[in-house]
Amino acid sequence: MEHRLTEEKVFKDPVHNYIHVQEPIIWQLINTPEFQRLRRIRQLGTSYLTFHGAEHSRFSHSLGVYEITRKIISQFERSHYSDWPKEEKLVTLCAALLHDLGHGPFSHSIEEAFDMNHEDWTCRIIKGDTEVGAILRRYAPDFDEKVASVIQKTYDKPIVVNLVTSPLDADRMDYLLRDAYFTGVNYGTIDLDRILRMLRPFHGRIVVKESGMHAVEDYLMSRYQMYWQIYFHPVTRSSEIILRQIFKRAKELVKQGFPFRFMVEPLPKLFEGEISVHEYLQLDESLIQTAFMQWRKEDDSVLSELCERFMDRRLYKYVELEQIDLDIIEEIREAFVQAGLNPEYDLEIDFPTDNPYDVFRPDQSTDKQILLLDRQDKLHELSEVSDIVRSISGLHLGKHHLYYPQNKVDAILHELPSHIRPYFL
Repeated sequence: MEHRLTEEKVFKDPVHNYIHVQEPIIWQLINTPEFQRLRRIRQLGTSYLTFHGAEHSRFSHSLGVYEITRKIISQFERSHYSDWPKEEKLVTLCAALLHDLGHGPFSHSIEEAFDMNHEDWTCRIIKGDTEVGAILRRYAPDFDEKVASVIQKTYDKPIVVNLVTSPLDADRMDYLLRDAYFTGVNYGTIDLDRILRMLRPFHGRIVVKESGMHAVEDYLMSRYQMYWQIYFHPVTRSSEIILRQIFKRAKELVKQGFPFRFMVEPLPKLFEGEISVHEYLQLDESLIQTAFMQWRKEDDSVLSELCERFMDRRLYKYVELEQIDLDIIEEIREAFVQAGLNPEYDLEIDFPTDNPYDVFRPDQSTDKQILLLDRQDKLHELSEVSDIVRSISGLHLGKHHLYYPQNKVDAILHELPSHIRPYFL
């Protein structure tokens, strides 16, 4: 196989300006049906219902992760760092490009609904009877296993895994920049060039030169802000709740043998939990939304109403709860039942939480640390040195939200006990 393309391929990109493809295997992987499918999977799931510009795809994100990884490796090669194993370049680039190959429609929402893991599906696709798998195995018989092990974090050279999966990896850096750009916010604007210049291979892992600490602090603050302002936005959570409820109801109906007017392959296999790699690769957001459009006409009122809500963006209203009182929640559920509502679908309590950076603890594994390299070649865990990182480490600013269909609750508000009514006013 050729080591270089006769002519470099270039993608114009709004985040990185240009994405450069120089290796034949990368170009071949991009042009597989499995990778092209990612054009039909949104990067931010249902966030487009909150931020109208968030229509970007897993395809563009995956190219961005590849480009950041390529830039880092090129810098290591130019600087002749002896700690970087040059023979690992292609396995790293392929893992970066393919790391999200197994994402399903609406990404994390479908994972929660069907108890799936996109990394598992990514590895099944890479090692399966697919064009991606065939291309990797043509390069070397065990090359698919190597690429999959990087994604599984079991590859025998942790420094390779560091570039693709770590607290300061190419994946996070691209999605912060890309998601900020397409949602129209400024939280995720990080100094990428500065961070990349400060990365060093050192004793088998990636570290940051001490003078780059402030750029990394800014990166972690940006991630912190993006999680609470974008990824955990309460309106987005509302749309995710309805999406999960649609899947939940459809699964129940399939199990009951409900005679759907519209059902297209491979959805029955998905709902039955017996879907193959070939069938999984047929899933994209166009197919799911086509099903939702048709299910609005189904005889099951729960499913049809949920699909109407999702497709027409009639989302659940929410109220913040300073603290959760399980006794009150149970009273609300019982009051809903008495009033003719279904609390399984008409009431949801949500509590988003994320730890943007784990503060150092003696028992914490090194793969969750960001290490600074000082002038004496000594390593320091970032949160030991940075007051800013210590101040946000371990903070959970999420609040409980109670979600409900406002039109239904307004109709029965007078029937609710007086001490419950204020929750919905």
